[in-house]
Amino acid sequence: MGRKTGAELASPRSLRPTRRGLRAFVARETRPGPRAIVPPRAAPDPKKGGTRQAPAGEAPRPEPQRRRTHRWRRAALAALITAAVVAPLSAAARPQIPAPPPATLAPLTATTLDAAYKANRTNAAEASRMAAAHGDHKRAAADRAMASPTRHLLAYDGRGEGQATEVFGDLAGATRIAVLIPGSDTSLDTYDRFRATAVALHDRLLRQSPKGTRTAVVAWLGYKTPGTISTTVLTTDRADEAAPHLRESIAELRRAAGRKADISLLCHSYGTVVCARAAPGLDVQDIAFVGSPGTGADTAAALHTRARIWAARGADDWVEEVPHVRADLFGWTVGFGTDPVSPAFGARVFAAGSGGHSDYFRPGSISLANLTRIVLGDTKEVTRA
Repeated sequence: MGRKTGAELASPRSLRPTRRGLRAFVARETRPGPRAIVPPRAAPDPKKGGTRQAPAGEAPRPEPQRRRTHRWRRAALAALITAAVVAPLSAAARPQIPAPPPATLAPLTATTLDAAYKANRTNAAEASRMAAAHGDHKRAAADRAMASPTRHLLAYDGRGEGQATEVFGDLAGATRIAVLIPGSDTSLDTYDRFRATAVALHDRLLRQSPKGTRTAVVAWLGYKTPGTISTTVLTTDRADEAAPHLRESIAELRRAAGRKADISLLCHSYGTVVCARAAPGLDVQDIAFVGSPGTGADTAAALHTRARIWAARGADDWVEEVPHVRADLFGWTVGFGTDPVSPAFGARVFAAGSGGHSDYFRPGSISLANLTRIVLGDTKEVTRA
């Protein structure tokens, strides 16, 4: 039996075996058992306002009122995975939002950047008009924000969930470029939270860059991300579709910035699977995986890249509870294999502090400081975990 696609998984015919197989998988992979030893967190100090000791260079975070346990998190994970199969099959599809096709652009170079930015802003403005006429005022507002004269869009497509590639900084003159790859549930409707990570990194780079170093950040929403509660988030299907587009985008950045620029991929959550699929032979200097459920590769060497491979996970990131396995369930493969922060994977593991799944780019965090060092090539200054 061949490997099933996401569409086949969603068919009524596949529902019953998928549910049964998934229940067996969840029961096996989330039962209590030996786990990697994690250093204990510092207990809250009442004299210091009940905050736990934060890693050096990171602002302290309030101690949660109730400490989450592995048992609770594993039970929640089991429910999440089960819902991922059941819920999408009964959910109604969202009506498609009308929008113009992407603008036709000249091949991207340093001299055509401004024309590309202008054409994509014009496209976003038209998408806003069409969404408003359709009655989707939330999307109309998102499109309208993208059409602002201050936005620098390398690509824009307002159709469906929407895709966009936005630049922060002078791309043509940059010597260090960071490309951010988002994970699940990222679309034009939720783009602001993804954009905030790019802004935080760009601000940190501006403060931390040595004299003579010019930086740019690229927020790459160039694929249809899976929903957190969906069958597609359990497989590599969306990543397989996205990888060629990411490779093409990196080639375009090379043409725009030239050979002088060092490019780093900073990949979050399901975005780490996308980056891993695009990695073989990719012309980048560094690939960093944060909050990864696994990459689909057993080792860093299996990525077939000369780039330095980095990985980190915050102490309070729920993705730690994801079973790092791959299992065949009735002809389709679920899971992404080896944990990227484990010694078996072979990445350069760096400190991410006490943050959760959405905190890697939080201003003041040790994770953001280390990601900035990676982008700047200050590898000796990266704090190891």
